[in-house]
Amino acid sequence: MSPRTLLTPYADLFGAPGTRAFSLAGLFARVPMATVGLGSVLLVEGETGSYALAGAVSGTLALSFAVASPQWARAMDRVGQGRVLRATALLYLVLGVAFVTVVLADAPRWTWFVLAVLAGASGANVGSVVRSRWAHALPDPTQRQTAFAFESVADEVVFVVAPPLVTFLAALIAPPVGFLTGLLVGVVGGLVLSRLDATAPPVAPRVEGQPRVRARVLTPGLIGIAVTYLAIGTVFGAMDVVVVGFADAEGRPAAAGIALSAYAGGSLVAGLVYGIAKLPGTLVTRFLVCAVLFALAAQSLHLVGSLHALVAIAFLAGLSIAPVLVAGMSVVEARVPRAGLTEGLTWTSTGLTVGVTAGSALAGTAVDAWGAEAAFAVPALGAAAAGVLGIVAWLVLRRSPVPAGAPAEQAAA
Repeated sequence: MSPRTLLTPYADLFGAPGTRAFSLAGLFARVPMATVGLGSVLLVEGETGSYALAGAVSGTLALSFAVASPQWARAMDRVGQGRVLRATALLYLVLGVAFVTVVLADAPRWTWFVLAVLAGASGANVGSVVRSRWAHALPDPTQRQTAFAFESVADEVVFVVAPPLVTFLAALIAPPVGFLTGLLVGVVGGLVLSRLDATAPPVAPRVEGQPRVRARVLTPGLIGIAVTYLAIGTVFGAMDVVVVGFADAEGRPAAAGIALSAYAGGSLVAGLVYGIAKLPGTLVTRFLVCAVLFALAAQSLHLVGSLHALVAIAFLAGLSIAPVLVAGMSVVEARVPRAGLTEGLTWTSTGLTVGVTAGSALAGTAVDAWGAEAAFAVPALGAAAAGVLGIVAWLVLRRSPVPAGAPAEQAAA
Protein backbone atom coordinates (compact mmCIF):
# COMPACT_ATOMS: atom_id res chain seq x y z
CA MET A 1 0.00 0.00 0.00
CA SER A 2 1.48 3.35 -1.08
CA PRO A 3 1.64 6.27 1.38
CA ARG A 4 -0.80 8.17 -0.81
CA THR A 5 -3.35 5.34 -0.71
CA LEU A 6 -2.87 4.99 3.03
CA LEU A 7 -3.47 8.67 3.73
CA THR A 8 -6.34 9.32 1.27
CA PRO A 9 -9.14 8.27 3.69
CA TYR A 10 -7.67 10.59 6.31
CA ALA A 11 -7.56 13.50 3.87
CA ASP A 12 -11.20 12.83 2.99
CA LEU A 13 -12.19 13.38 6.62
CA PHE A 14 -11.51 17.08 6.33
CA GLY A 15 -14.16 17.69 3.71
CA ALA A 16 -16.67 18.39 6.51
CA PRO A 17 -16.78 22.09 7.51
CA GLY A 18 -14.68 23.11 10.47
CA THR A 19 -12.98 19.75 10.98
CA ARG A 20 -9.48 21.07 10.27
CA ALA A 21 -9.82 23.82 12.83
CA PHE A 22 -11.13 21.73 15.73
CA SER A 23 -8.73 18.88 15.03
CA LEU A 24 -5.69 21.19 14.96
CA ALA A 25 -6.77 23.05 18.08
CA GLY A 26 -7.40 19.73 19.80
CA LEU A 27 -3.90 18.55 18.85
CA PHE A 28 -2.32 21.40 20.83
CA ALA A 29 -4.91 21.28 23.62
CA ARG A 30 -4.03 17.67 24.43
CA VAL A 31 -0.27 18.29 24.79
CA PRO A 32 -0.51 18.26 28.63
CA MET A 33 -1.67 14.64 28.58
CA ALA A 34 1.83 13.75 27.30
CA THR A 35 3.75 16.23 29.43
CA VAL A 36 2.09 16.58 32.84
CA GLY A 37 2.96 13.07 34.03
CA LEU A 38 6.51 12.98 32.72
CA GLY A 39 7.06 16.67 33.50
CA SER A 40 5.96 16.25 37.11
CA VAL A 41 8.20 13.17 37.51
CA LEU A 42 11.21 15.12 36.21
CA LEU A 43 10.32 18.15 38.34
CA VAL A 44 9.79 16.34 41.64
CA GLU A 45 12.65 13.87 41.16
CA GLY A 46 14.96 16.75 40.23
CA GLU A 47 14.06 18.57 43.43
CA THR A 48 14.02 15.58 45.81
CA GLY A 49 15.91 12.68 44.20
CA SER A 50 13.00 10.32 44.95
CA TYR A 51 11.25 8.43 42.17
CA ALA A 52 8.68 7.10 44.64
CA LEU A 53 7.62 10.63 45.61
CA ALA A 54 7.70 11.72 41.97
CA GLY A 55 5.47 8.80 40.99
CA ALA A 56 3.05 9.54 43.84
CA VAL A 57 2.73 13.21 42.84
CA SER A 58 2.33 12.33 39.16
CA GLY A 59 -0.28 9.74 40.07
CA THR A 60 -2.16 12.29 42.18
CA LEU A 61 -2.36 14.65 39.21
CA ALA A 62 -3.68 11.83 37.04
CA LEU A 63 -6.17 10.55 39.62
CA SER A 64 -7.74 13.95 40.26
CA PHE A 65 -8.03 14.45 36.51
CA ALA A 66 -9.71 11.06 36.21
CA VAL A 67 -12.28 11.88 38.89
CA ALA A 68 -13.09 15.40 37.65
CA SER A 69 -12.99 15.04 33.86
CA PRO A 70 -16.26 13.06 33.53
CA GLN A 71 -17.99 15.80 35.53
CA TRP A 72 -16.65 18.44 33.13
CA ALA A 73 -17.77 16.24 30.21
CA ARG A 74 -21.28 15.93 31.68
CA ALA A 75 -21.39 19.72 31.97
CA MET A 76 -20.36 20.01 28.31
CA ASP A 77 -23.21 17.72 27.24
CA ARG A 78 -25.63 19.88 29.24
CA VAL A 79 -24.47 23.47 28.62
CA GLY A 80 -22.11 23.24 25.65
CA GLN A 81 -18.40 22.57 25.20
CA GLY A 82 -17.21 26.16 24.71
CA ARG A 83 -18.11 27.57 28.11
CA VAL A 84 -16.66 24.62 30.00
CA LEU A 85 -13.44 24.53 27.95
CA ARG A 86 -12.76 28.22 28.64
CA ALA A 87 -13.24 27.75 32.37
CA THR A 88 -11.05 24.64 32.59
CA ALA A 89 -8.23 26.13 30.51
CA LEU A 90 -7.92 29.18 32.74
CA LEU A 91 -8.14 27.12 35.92
CA TYR A 92 -5.51 24.74 34.60
CA LEU A 93 -3.10 27.59 33.93
CA VAL A 94 -3.44 29.19 37.36
CA LEU A 95 -3.33 25.97 39.36
CA GLY A 96 -0.56 24.39 37.26
CA VAL A 97 1.72 27.38 37.87
CA ALA A 98 0.83 27.26 41.56
CA PHE A 99 1.83 23.59 41.70
CA VAL A 100 5.24 24.28 40.20
CA THR A 101 5.71 27.21 42.59
CA VAL A 102 5.19 25.16 45.76
CA VAL A 103 7.56 22.43 44.54
CA LEU A 104 10.32 24.92 43.71
CA ALA A 105 9.77 26.77 46.97
CA ASP A 106 10.17 23.48 48.88
CA ALA A 107 6.88 24.14 50.60
CA PRO A 108 5.51 21.44 52.93
CA ARG A 109 4.94 18.25 50.98
CA TRP A 110 1.21 18.24 51.72
CA THR A 111 0.88 21.43 49.67
CA TRP A 112 2.41 19.63 46.70
CA PHE A 113 -0.35 17.04 46.82
CA VAL A 114 -3.11 19.61 47.41
CA LEU A 115 -2.03 21.62 44.36
CA ALA A 116 -1.60 18.42 42.36
CA VAL A 117 -5.21 17.50 43.18
CA LEU A 118 -6.53 20.93 42.23
CA ALA A 119 -4.47 21.24 39.05
CA GLY A 120 -5.39 17.76 37.86
CA ALA A 121 -9.07 18.34 38.60
CA SER A 122 -9.11 21.49 36.47
CA GLY A 123 -8.28 19.67 33.24
CA ALA A 124 -10.88 18.68 30.66
CA ASN A 125 -10.49 15.54 28.56
CA VAL A 126 -9.80 17.16 25.20
CA GLY A 127 -9.51 13.87 23.34
CA SER A 128 -13.13 13.05 24.16
CA VAL A 129 -14.21 16.57 23.18
CA VAL A 130 -12.65 16.23 19.75
CA ARG A 131 -13.94 12.69 19.20
CA SER A 132 -17.48 13.77 20.03
CA ARG A 133 -17.14 16.51 17.41
CA TRP A 134 -16.07 13.96 14.81
CA ALA A 135 -19.07 11.78 15.70
CA HIS A 136 -21.32 14.81 15.20
CA ALA A 137 -19.69 15.82 11.91
CA LEU A 138 -19.52 12.40 10.17
CA PRO A 139 -22.70 10.40 9.44
CA ASP A 140 -20.80 7.45 7.91
CA PRO A 141 -19.75 4.78 10.49
CA THR A 142 -16.69 3.84 8.40
CA GLN A 143 -15.51 7.43 8.39
CA ARG A 144 -16.03 7.63 12.14
CA GLN A 145 -13.70 4.66 12.63
CA THR A 146 -11.13 6.40 10.46
CA ALA A 147 -11.60 9.64 12.39
CA PHE A 148 -11.15 7.88 15.73
CA ALA A 149 -7.99 6.26 14.39
CA PHE A 150 -6.78 9.66 13.22
CA GLU A 151 -7.30 11.06 16.70
CA SER A 152 -5.40 8.12 18.15
CA VAL A 153 -2.59 8.95 15.73
CA ALA A 154 -2.81 12.59 16.85
CA ASP A 155 -2.43 11.37 20.42
CA GLU A 156 0.67 9.48 19.41
CA VAL A 157 2.12 12.45 17.51
CA VAL A 158 1.86 14.37 20.75
CA PHE A 159 3.51 11.53 22.63
CA VAL A 160 6.28 11.29 20.00
CA VAL A 161 7.10 15.01 20.02
CA ALA A 162 6.34 16.10 23.58
CA PRO A 163 8.33 13.65 25.77
CA PRO A 164 11.71 14.42 24.15
CA LEU A 165 10.91 18.14 24.31
CA VAL A 166 10.00 17.95 28.00
CA THR A 167 13.02 15.79 28.78
CA PHE A 168 15.47 18.00 26.92
CA LEU A 169 14.06 21.21 28.39
CA ALA A 170 14.18 19.73 31.89
CA ALA A 171 17.72 18.37 31.43
CA LEU A 172 19.26 21.28 29.54
CA ILE A 173 17.51 24.28 31.15
CA ALA A 174 15.66 23.40 34.35
CA PRO A 175 13.10 20.74 35.47
CA PRO A 176 10.15 23.20 35.70
CA VAL A 177 10.57 24.36 32.09
CA GLY A 178 9.36 21.10 30.59
CA PHE A 179 6.23 20.97 32.75
CA LEU A 180 5.34 24.64 32.16
CA THR A 181 5.90 24.47 28.39
CA GLY A 182 3.41 21.63 28.00
CA LEU A 183 0.95 23.40 30.28
CA LEU A 184 1.04 26.67 28.31
CA VAL A 185 0.68 24.96 24.92
CA GLY A 186 -2.33 23.02 26.20
CA VAL A 187 -4.02 26.10 27.64
CA VAL A 188 -3.68 28.02 24.37
CA GLY A 189 -5.04 25.07 22.39
CA GLY A 190 -7.97 24.69 24.79
CA LEU A 191 -8.90 28.36 24.55
CA VAL A 192 -8.84 28.24 20.73
CA LEU A 193 -10.96 25.08 20.72
CA SER A 194 -13.45 26.73 23.05
CA ARG A 195 -14.13 29.41 20.42
CA LEU A 196 -15.09 26.90 17.69
CA ASP A 197 -18.73 26.63 18.68
CA ALA A 198 -19.98 25.83 15.16
CA THR A 199 -18.53 22.31 15.25
CA ALA A 200 -19.55 21.43 18.82
CA PRO A 201 -22.31 18.85 19.26
CA PRO A 202 -25.64 20.55 19.95
CA VAL A 203 -26.98 20.62 23.49
CA ALA A 204 -30.27 18.77 23.90
CA PRO A 205 -33.04 21.37 24.21
CA ARG A 206 -34.74 21.62 27.57
CA VAL A 207 -38.52 21.76 27.59
CA GLU A 208 -39.87 24.46 29.88
CA GLY A 209 -41.34 23.04 33.06
CA GLN A 210 -39.89 19.56 32.53
CA PRO A 211 -36.83 18.15 34.32
CA ARG A 212 -33.80 17.38 32.19
CA VAL A 213 -33.53 13.64 31.53
CA ARG A 214 -29.98 12.36 31.88
CA ALA A 215 -28.79 9.92 29.23
CA ARG A 216 -27.92 6.46 30.58
CA VAL A 217 -24.18 6.31 30.07
CA LEU A 218 -22.62 3.98 32.65
CA THR A 219 -23.82 0.64 31.30
CA PRO A 220 -22.16 -2.68 32.24
CA GLY A 221 -20.49 -2.80 28.83
CA LEU A 222 -18.98 0.67 29.14
CA ILE A 223 -17.78 -0.15 32.66
CA GLY A 224 -16.11 -3.29 31.28
CA ILE A 225 -14.22 -1.25 28.70
CA ALA A 226 -13.30 1.41 31.26
CA VAL A 227 -11.86 -1.21 33.61
CA THR A 228 -9.84 -2.72 30.77
CA TYR A 229 -8.57 0.77 29.98
CA LEU A 230 -7.59 1.10 33.64
CA ALA A 231 -5.20 -1.83 33.24
CA ILE A 232 -3.90 -0.36 29.97
CA GLY A 233 -3.30 2.90 31.80
CA THR A 234 -1.10 1.19 34.37
CA VAL A 235 1.20 0.29 31.51
CA PHE A 236 1.43 3.90 30.33
CA GLY A 237 1.97 5.32 33.81
CA ALA A 238 4.59 2.72 34.66
CA MET A 239 6.44 3.24 31.37
CA ASP A 240 6.88 6.96 32.07
CA VAL A 241 8.53 6.30 35.42
CA VAL A 242 10.49 3.14 34.61
CA VAL A 243 11.91 4.47 31.35
CA VAL A 244 13.09 7.68 33.05
CA GLY A 245 14.65 5.62 35.83
CA PHE A 246 16.32 3.19 33.42
CA ALA A 247 17.78 5.97 31.26
CA ASP A 248 19.06 7.72 34.37
CA ALA A 249 20.65 4.49 35.64
CA GLU A 250 22.36 4.07 32.26
CA GLY A 251 23.83 7.58 32.56
CA ARG A 252 21.80 9.02 29.66
CA PRO A 253 18.71 10.70 31.14
CA ALA A 254 17.83 12.52 27.92
CA ALA A 255 17.39 9.14 26.19
CA ALA A 256 14.17 8.60 28.15
CA GLY A 257 12.34 10.89 25.77
CA ILE A 258 13.64 8.95 22.75
CA ALA A 259 12.47 5.63 24.19
CA LEU A 260 9.02 6.97 25.07
CA SER A 261 8.75 8.47 21.59
CA ALA A 262 9.59 5.09 20.07
CA TYR A 263 6.77 3.55 22.13
CA ALA A 264 4.35 6.18 20.85
CA GLY A 265 5.79 5.94 17.33
CA GLY A 266 4.87 2.28 17.09
CA SER A 267 1.34 3.17 18.07
CA LEU A 268 1.25 5.94 15.48
CA VAL A 269 2.15 3.54 12.66
CA ALA A 270 -0.37 0.94 13.78
CA GLY A 271 -3.08 3.56 14.21
CA LEU A 272 -2.71 4.79 10.63
CA VAL A 273 -3.12 1.27 9.28
CA TYR A 274 -5.94 0.28 11.63
CA GLY A 275 -8.00 3.33 10.73
CA ILE A 276 -8.45 2.28 7.11
CA ALA A 277 -8.25 -1.51 7.42
CA LYS A 278 -11.32 -3.51 6.41
CA LEU A 279 -11.37 -5.83 9.39
CA PRO A 280 -13.62 -8.84 9.87
CA GLY A 281 -15.84 -9.33 12.87
CA THR A 282 -17.91 -6.99 14.99
CA LEU A 283 -16.63 -3.99 16.93
CA VAL A 284 -16.75 -6.02 20.14
CA THR A 285 -14.75 -8.89 18.66
CA ARG A 286 -12.11 -6.50 17.35
CA PHE A 287 -11.78 -5.01 20.82
CA LEU A 288 -11.19 -8.49 22.28
CA VAL A 289 -8.50 -9.37 19.74
CA CYS A 290 -6.72 -6.03 20.17
CA ALA A 291 -6.73 -6.33 23.98
CA VAL A 292 -5.16 -9.79 23.85
CA LEU A 293 -2.51 -8.66 21.35
CA PHE A 294 -1.69 -5.68 23.58
CA ALA A 295 -1.15 -8.05 26.51
CA LEU A 296 1.14 -10.34 24.53
CA ALA A 297 3.22 -7.56 22.95
CA ALA A 298 4.07 -5.95 26.29
CA GLN A 299 5.68 -9.13 27.62
CA SER A 300 8.71 -8.27 25.48
CA LEU A 301 9.54 -5.59 28.09
CA HIS A 302 10.97 -8.39 30.25
CA LEU A 303 13.81 -8.57 27.72
CA VAL A 304 15.05 -4.97 28.15
CA GLY A 305 18.74 -4.89 29.06
CA SER A 306 20.11 -1.80 27.35
CA LEU A 307 18.93 1.52 25.95
CA HIS A 308 19.21 0.29 22.38
CA ALA A 309 17.13 -2.76 23.21
CA LEU A 310 14.62 -0.58 25.04
CA VAL A 311 14.06 1.67 22.02
CA ALA A 312 13.51 -1.30 19.69
CA ILE A 313 11.27 -3.22 22.10
CA ALA A 314 9.28 -0.09 22.94
CA PHE A 315 8.54 0.50 19.25
CA LEU A 316 7.39 -3.08 18.70
CA ALA A 317 5.25 -3.10 21.85
CA GLY A 318 3.80 0.26 20.83
CA LEU A 319 2.34 -1.27 17.67
CA SER A 320 -0.46 -2.70 19.81
CA ILE A 321 -1.50 0.54 21.53
CA ALA A 322 -3.57 2.46 18.97
CA PRO A 323 -5.61 -0.55 17.79
CA VAL A 324 -6.85 -1.42 21.30
CA LEU A 325 -7.65 2.22 22.10
CA VAL A 326 -9.47 2.82 18.79
CA ALA A 327 -11.37 -0.47 19.11
CA GLY A 328 -12.57 0.41 22.61
CA MET A 329 -13.59 3.95 21.69
CA SER A 330 -15.47 2.65 18.64
CA VAL A 331 -17.51 0.30 20.81
CA VAL A 332 -18.33 3.13 23.22
CA GLU A 333 -19.31 5.47 20.37
CA ALA A 334 -21.69 2.81 19.06
CA ARG A 335 -23.29 2.03 22.42
CA VAL A 336 -23.69 5.40 24.15
CA PRO A 337 -26.67 7.72 23.42
CA ARG A 338 -25.64 10.83 21.51
CA ALA A 339 -26.90 13.07 24.33
CA GLY A 340 -24.20 11.64 26.61
CA LEU A 341 -21.43 10.85 24.13
CA THR A 342 -18.80 13.25 25.49
CA GLU A 343 -19.34 11.85 28.98
CA GLY A 344 -19.24 8.25 27.75
CA LEU A 345 -15.97 8.73 25.90
CA THR A 346 -14.55 10.50 28.94
CA TRP A 347 -15.39 7.61 31.27
CA THR A 348 -13.23 5.29 29.19
CA SER A 349 -10.41 7.81 29.34
CA THR A 350 -11.01 8.07 33.08
CA GLY A 351 -10.29 4.37 33.41
CA LEU A 352 -7.10 4.93 31.46
CA THR A 353 -6.07 7.82 33.71
CA VAL A 354 -6.80 5.96 36.94
CA GLY A 355 -4.54 3.25 35.60
CA VAL A 356 -1.82 5.80 34.93
CA THR A 357 -2.12 6.81 38.58
CA ALA A 358 -1.64 3.25 39.80
CA GLY A 359 1.10 2.53 37.30
CA SER A 360 3.09 5.64 38.21
CA ALA A 361 2.93 4.90 41.93
CA LEU A 362 3.73 1.20 41.59
CA ALA A 363 6.57 1.80 39.15
CA GLY A 364 8.11 4.54 41.30
CA THR A 365 8.19 2.19 44.27
CA ALA A 366 9.53 -0.66 42.12
CA VAL A 367 12.36 1.47 40.70
CA ASP A 368 13.46 2.52 44.17
CA ALA A 369 13.18 -1.03 45.59
CA TRP A 370 14.31 -3.28 42.72
CA GLY A 371 16.12 -1.04 40.27
CA ALA A 372 14.81 0.23 36.95
CA GLU A 373 15.55 -2.85 34.82
CA ALA A 374 13.60 -5.21 37.09
CA ALA A 375 10.79 -2.65 37.35
CA PHE A 376 9.82 -3.29 33.71
CA ALA A 377 7.82 -6.15 35.24
CA VAL A 378 5.23 -3.55 36.33
CA PRO A 379 4.09 -2.49 32.82
CA ALA A 380 4.36 -6.09 31.58
CA LEU A 381 2.05 -7.37 34.32
CA GLY A 382 -0.33 -4.44 33.78
CA ALA A 383 -0.66 -5.42 30.13
CA ALA A 384 -1.33 -9.04 31.05
CA ALA A 385 -4.14 -7.87 33.33
CA ALA A 386 -5.54 -5.79 30.45
CA GLY A 387 -5.77 -8.90 28.29
CA VAL A 388 -7.71 -10.79 30.96
CA LEU A 389 -10.04 -7.86 31.62
CA GLY A 390 -10.57 -7.44 27.88
CA ILE A 391 -11.91 -10.98 27.75
CA VAL A 392 -14.27 -10.23 30.66
CA ALA A 393 -15.45 -7.03 28.95
CA TRP A 394 -16.09 -8.98 25.75
CA LEU A 395 -18.28 -11.46 27.63
CA VAL A 396 -20.25 -8.60 29.24
CA LEU A 397 -20.69 -6.71 25.96
CA ARG A 398 -21.97 -9.79 24.17
CA ARG A 399 -24.78 -10.10 26.70
CA SER A 400 -25.57 -6.39 27.16
CA PRO A 401 -28.46 -4.73 25.31
CA VAL A 402 -27.81 -1.58 23.31
CA PRO A 403 -29.18 1.46 25.24
CA ALA A 404 -31.93 3.58 23.69
CA GLY A 405 -30.52 6.48 21.70
CA ALA A 406 -27.31 4.69 20.69
CA PRO A 407 -26.51 4.25 16.97
CA ALA A 408 -27.55 0.59 16.91
CA GLU A 409 -26.43 -0.01 13.34
CA GLN A 410 -22.83 -0.01 14.61
CA ALA A 411 -23.39 -1.87 17.83
CA ALA A 412 -23.56 -5.47 16.74
CA ALA A 413 -21.97 -7.79 19.27
